[in-house]
Amino acid sequence: MNKKSTHKRDSLLEAADKLVHLQGFHETTLADIAAQAGVPLGNLYYYFKTKEELGSAIITRRANYYNDLIVEWGRQADPKSKIAAFLDYVEGRREHLSRSGCPIGSLSQELHKGDSGFLAKQATAIFTEQLNWLERQFLALGCNDASADYALHLLSAMQGAALLTNTFGDSRLIQREVARLREWVTAL
Repeated sequence: MNKKSTHKRDSLLEAADKLVHLQGFHETTLADIAAQAGVPLGNLYYYFKTKEELGSAIITRRANYYNDLIVEWGRQADPKSKIAAFLDYVEGRREHLSRSGCPIGSLSQELHKGDSGFLAKQATAIFTEQLNWLERQFLALGCNDASADYALHLLSAMQGAALLTNTFGDSRLIQREVARLREWVTAL
């Protein structure tokens, strides 16, 4: 693809990602995406043959974003600092979470309710990677057999807090949960 084509594809993908996060995957139409990107609907099919192909590209985009964050968090000196960087990121997104919820959690939940087998599995992989990364941090802290459970607890607490933050439109909820989790991790 040439630069112009790549730019147009990226614009479509960015518009799709934003709309799917705000409206949901099933509620967002290809026409909505084309309009948001300022591209004729017929041109969208040049880049994405089906809505499922576009959905897969959105999930890949989100996975790459979170993988880049994991690399960034991994630059911290020790496992507690790495987990703290994860918590800092979530807390820093509190206003966004209160307005729109978690982009991965929302999409995963929607895809698992519908008939989106492949897309649902693809979205699940993002959470799997986060769980694996957190488990490695807890292993490095010497939590051994409890590491997988601790990783699940931390991610579950964050997802639950993100859901409630969005439900009540109150960013303080995520702050309170992050503070509790910081205390817990510090005490390990």
